[in-house]
Amino acid sequence: MATTTLPGIELPKLSNDEISRYSRHLILPEVGMEGQQKLKAAKVLCVGTGGLGAPLALYLAAAGVGTIGLVDFDTVDASNLQRQIIHSTATVGKLKVDSAEIMLKALNPYLNVVKHNTMLTSANALEIFRDYDIIADGTDNFQTRYLVNDACVLTGKPNVYGSIFRFEGQASVFATKDAPCYRCLYPEPPPPGLVPSCAEGGVLGILPGLVGIIQATEVIKLILGIGESLAGRLLLVDALTMKFRTLKLHKNPDCPVCGTHPTVTALIDYDQFCGIQKPTSVGPLEVAQNKAVADVPVVDGIPQITVQELKRRFDAHEDVFVLDVREPHEVQIVNIGAPLIPLGQLANRIDELAPQKDREIVVHCKSGARSQKAAQLLKSAGFANVENLAGGILAWADKIDPTLPKY
Repeated sequence: MATTTLPGIELPKLSNDEISRYSRHLILPEVGMEGQQKLKAAKVLCVGTGGLGAPLALYLAAAGVGTIGLVDFDTVDASNLQRQIIHSTATVGKLKVDSAEIMLKALNPYLNVVKHNTMLTSANALEIFRDYDIIADGTDNFQTRYLVNDACVLTGKPNVYGSIFRFEGQASVFATKDAPCYRCLYPEPPPPGLVPSCAEGGVLGILPGLVGIIQATEVIKLILGIGESLAGRLLLVDALTMKFRTLKLHKNPDCPVCGTHPTVTALIDYDQFCGIQKPTSVGPLEVAQNKAVADVPVVDGIPQITVQELKRRFDAHEDVFVLDVREPHEVQIVNIGAPLIPLGQLANRIDELAPQKDREIVVHCKSGARSQKAAQLLKSAGFANVENLAGGILAWADKIDPTLPKY
């Protein structure tokens, strides 16, 4: 197995304090002094400092990886702390890269932390990746996963992959020599909205710990050149049954990125590739009761209204019907009094909405993703005046009623 340290390059020396710190590594024949020096020389980029990136970065820092890069543009929110253990209550509101640096440097002062407080894009990925030996993907959306994969293939960097959802996770190592890449496993992304995000579907807090530590293990094995990596295998984790399965993966010779005749030779528009359409504005749009509303953002044919606009309509006693398409357990957490038909039941219960067919209907969920799908379903069923509440009940709690809990 190839290591990240090229032959002929002088390895950094360890101080007496470092020898003491890493003593349990040094007495492992598979690591030893040279292995620990390889760890110190290594540069690993963690894409994301969230659920996966938190345990991943912490264990890499503890192990003595010399340089850890962090890519993230978000700030710490209290809802992150259930699983993103690199952050703390004291750092809520701080940039995640700054919060993560505090924890990492407190754990290992010998660590060099490089912060990339930016969204990873096709414009900057190759430049950022260039300075690292291994890329660890801790992202939570398909656009960035394909971006990371393609950038790894194009730059020749191993892609240590992990993903989580609810109680299940996956891990693998992509884009190494003769091994498949992420596109070999998933040639096409799922349709937009088919796979809910963790914010919509939830995640068991400990699960990213399990998968993130697996990623950290794979990174360290690659650096040391020991053991058998997950390259060519997909590890499936089921936390509910605590079962682990491994699937054999094969390189696709027709893969558009890593195949014998690649057609993707530069980074592309990954939003477009994943079918993510950016909101557009239209001119005067006739909506319920023939009222013209200018510059209404429209996504896939569905007008997107703000919580402020919905509040205005409530206050003006306009004839608007609001439908909640979340799950019953979510309604127990917080609700604004709207009738409930969960998205998964909507197709079979659409007749219940027949009396509202001529009214203006505003659909809401937690953040706007499920309600968008519900609005499209209603529109296809002949409901003409359907709108999606942008930001969902979270936006309502943020901007209309701060006394409501957020989840």
